[in-house]
Amino acid sequence: MNLKDYIRSIPNYPKKGILFRDISTLIKNEKAFAETIDQFVERSKKFSFDKITAVESRGFVFASAVAYILKKPFIMLRKKNKLPAEVHSIDFELEYGTATIEVHKDSINENESVLIIDDLIATGGTAEAAAKLVEISKGKVVAFLFVINLFDLGGSDKLLQKGYKVESLINFSGH
Repeated sequence: MNLKDYIRSIPNYPKKGILFRDISTLIKNEKAFAETIDQFVERSKKFSFDKITAVESRGFVFASAVAYILKKPFIMLRKKNKLPAEVHSIDFELEYGTATIEVHKDSINENESVLIIDDLIATGGTAEAAAKLVEISKGKVVAFLFVINLFDLGGSDKLLQKGYKVESLINFSGH
């Protein structure tokens, strides 16, 4: 199955000049979604890790399913002020703005290895912030898994240069 066939491209969203890669069309197709999860599970088996984490919100769709299948804890990295207990927090740059993500301080223990799953990597700002939250928590990032890599925006290369392992199911050019 070619997963690219299930990604809708929307020009000029969320702003002019951006070609948005919409995963909702992949998720709403039960066969394409199942294939995506199966591929993530297979790729995950290459790594030894204690927990799976993902960034709100589209990453949750994939990471929670993989965590369930692999019987691993799932840790949510959420937008600012969405978690009720004490948090580690990090601000970061997006392709078209800024954001803050947080994790509960008691979610990741010292020396725990963490697999980070997300829907897409573009410039790498969100992924880098996710890694920093894991590391602030004294955990270790084992690898990143993405549905889509917008390869010419440089995010995956940035992560690789920092020594992280990075895998994607689909490659698209950016805008």
